[in-house]
Amino acid sequence: MKKEAYVYILTNSGNTVLYVGVTSNLTQRIQQHKSGFFKNSFTSRYRISKLVYYELFQNITDAIAREKQIKAGSRQKKIDLVNSRNPEWKNLMLRT
Repeated sequence: MKKEAYVYILTNSGNTVLYVGVTSNLTQRIQQHKSGFFKNSFTSRYRISKLVYYELFQNITDAIAREKQIKAGSRQKKIDLVNSRNPEWKNLMLRT
């Protein structure tokens, strides 16, 4: 059975730091970032928990390939990607 997966981009409150990740449970993963669940992680150190972009995939293999593609791109390409779907950089996960 194939499991859905998300590729996502997070930022901090000032939109100055970007983080790209992949998960099969977006709500739970964002909550982990917000709570600092992984104490010594990059997202905890820079207080990154604002979801500004995500894509849904039908299987984890495709999601991982897309995550690698996004990570390999420049910072500007990541910014352009967020701007293409969320030009105001609103938090897309306000309900968590």
